[in-house]
Amino acid sequence: MWRHGLAGSTAGSRLHLSATITRTRTTTTSAQTLRLPRPWRTIVTSPSHRRPLHPSSGPFEPLRPPSPSSLGAPRAARSYPRAEKYLRRLLVISALLGAGYLVDSQIYASGIARSLRTFGTGLLVAADYKLNFRPHPIPIIGSKSGIPELHRRSAERMSDLLRHNGGLYLKIGQAIAMQSAVLPPEFQKMFARMFDDAPQDEWELVEKVIRDDFGGRSVEEVFGVDFTGRDESKGVMEKTARASASVAQVHWARLPDGREVAVKIQKPEIERQIGWDLWAFKVYTWWFDLPMYSMVPFVSERLKLETDFENEARNSEVMRELINDEPALRGRVYIPPVYPELSSKRVLTTEWIEGVRFNDKSDLTRPWRGGHGNYSPGVHGEQLPSPDMPSLRAALRQNPDRQRLKPERSSWRGPNLTGGLGVSPKDVMTTIVDLFSAQIFKFGVVHCDPHPGNMFVRRLPNGKPELVLIDHGLYVYMSDQFRHDYASFWKALMTFDNAKIVQIASGWGVKGAEMFASATLMRPYEGGENKVQKEFLKAMKARSPSERNYEMQRRMKQGIRDMLADEEKWPKELIFISRNMRIVQANNANMGSPVNRIKIMGVWASRSLWQDKGLGWRERVGNAWRHLLFKGVLWASDAVWWFFRVKQLLGRGGGMEDEVEVKMREMAREMGIELQHDVFAG
Repeated sequence: MWRHGLAGSTAGSRLHLSATITRTRTTTTSAQTLRLPRPWRTIVTSPSHRRPLHPSSGPFEPLRPPSPSSLGAPRAARSYPRAEKYLRRLLVISALLGAGYLVDSQIYASGIARSLRTFGTGLLVAADYKLNFRPHPIPIIGSKSGIPELHRRSAERMSDLLRHNGGLYLKIGQAIAMQSAVLPPEFQKMFARMFDDAPQDEWELVEKVIRDDFGGRSVEEVFGVDFTGRDESKGVMEKTARASASVAQVHWARLPDGREVAVKIQKPEIERQIGWDLWAFKVYTWWFDLPMYSMVPFVSERLKLETDFENEARNSEVMRELINDEPALRGRVYIPPVYPELSSKRVLTTEWIEGVRFNDKSDLTRPWRGGHGNYSPGVHGEQLPSPDMPSLRAALRQNPDRQRLKPERSSWRGPNLTGGLGVSPKDVMTTIVDLFSAQIFKFGVVHCDPHPGNMFVRRLPNGKPELVLIDHGLYVYMSDQFRHDYASFWKALMTFDNAKIVQIASGWGVKGAEMFASATLMRPYEGGENKVQKEFLKAMKARSPSERNYEMQRRMKQGIRDMLADEEKWPKELIFISRNMRIVQANNANMGSPVNRIKIMGVWASRSLWQDKGLGWRERVGNAWRHLLFKGVLWASDAVWWFFRVKQLLGRGGGMEDEVEVKMREMAREMGIELQHDVFAG
């Protein structure tokens, strides 16, 4: 039914639609009824909107939808071929990136992403130095804050990169930290933070590593422990790590036979990341033209071996045998034994050590409260007193997730916990310097990571200290020829034998023998002519502070290149031996310089030359005579040491290491190098 009003006229006249609807038509006439032409279907609701209709070419027909033929040919839909092409490419690229991300995260533990992040940061730092490392900033685009600010923001970028990537990057950062005394102060401060504990992995990941390395056996089966406290024949183990580093974490356990052990478990992502990380390290060093690029393979190999716990176990046993065979160290130094039946490539189980960390000076020196004739638990490998196992098991039954189970053996501190080991810092440092001097000059087997976290001290029955050395992953094995040359070089430094110094240094591809001598002694070498230093001071006259800063940084890099004039000849072992000696020097300084480190090392160097069984008897006899003369020469070194020691005791200055440090910094600053050796103590 239609409620339309229609007005019309004869053929040829104009037709109009009515403005209002007045009634409903219910009937129509067959031939006389007016019909609305098909082109006009709009209902006009107001007289002011009346529009003319085209005259009809035929009889009037009722209102109905138009036929398809009357609408004309269909128009093709509009297409967007370029947009569709880019959309398809975007989808394909997104799919590839998504697949790559999944493969990288699941198979390589984000090794590729970490490498890309490394290169991105490196490019940013390189571009910043390219633009802003100059005495005067580039107009408009250059940074006006100067070179110190350039170093600061670059150091922060590097710090964020190393911490974000974690794993082996932290280990590389720590390796750089030990060499960072020749870096700008801003980098030294940043790298000093590389020794903080790393986050530990969840227990589920620890269990997976043990199952994978022990043929699917569970932790309970491998170590004979029970986490519920119901089986009295089993031992116990802590699920929360006692220590966590960049590569591994350590858990305490008590085995069924009563032994307390340290279970060192490698973090599972390390094995998948190490290949990419070392590759990025190599490429990064080459890309940015860093010194010592030819030594990167050697450094990478050592770092990779550090993640192989079977290699660490071998190093530990080798050092254990060498120390037990050396009368000067036997009974003074202890290496915890490894339990091979509980160890694998990623799990290392050793004797648990109860002791005081070397860097806890107050606990070392406070009076002994453990009773006359008593000693620290576990000395010489003695089995530790058994904890109260029934109480431990009862606590586990109540709370299987209990985090701490190991008893805190602190009776030696006294009832008020105010006591310490009561040992002499001089005895402790003498043992440390003796140990590492013997490794370098006599054994030719060198532990290259002697920072305080890897050394514990215990009290022997006679009141003397026992040094415990752990973490034997990073080692260097010296050839007999290099060990002999290095001992001769060190002895020549002590006797100012400049001809011998130049001869040996040249054989190692070193051009700047004087600078290398100072770097080896870690104090200014007094026997040379100081030509480089004098030339630098002469060149610095009448220069602005900004120009001096720039020139110092430029000469620092050149000085390193001079010491590495022929990298192929340069003994690669020196990288890690220098690291070892720097840490020992920093340890001595932090203890108040209680020993004459230079003299002790010189005596070991000279002694090794006549005790070397690989030499003929005539040469050994000659070296023995020269050793006696050499010890007489060292009397002067002792006199200097005692001079500084007396001043220190009177409160008139620091010890010998402190005074040497001040003088070394002054000389280095004149040479364009800012030294900050306290970073070695981390």
